[in-house]
Amino acid sequence: MNATRILEELTAKIDEIGERLSGLAADHPARGLEKNVKSALAYASSKLDLVPREEFEIQRELLLKALERLAQLEARVEAMQAGAQPSSE
Repeated sequence: MNATRILEELTAKIDEIGERLSGLAADHPARGLEKNVKSALAYASSKLDLVPREEFEIQRELLLKALERLAQLEARVEAMQAGAQPSSE
């Protein structure tokens, strides 16, 4: 299960809990409970080290390009080394 799916499921569960709390709190004097829970969840999620999906994709593309360039350079070095090897006669 990837991190995006986990975050999506977590967000859905938080929304579901929020809706249930809203329904309960509407008829209950503890109206501030929903506000406190949302505040606590927002604080907890702010402590997570998350990046926007767009930034992640940009970094991923840069890494793939760097790996491709590295493979090209490694191939050139191997070719140069093979050409510089003295022939055994």
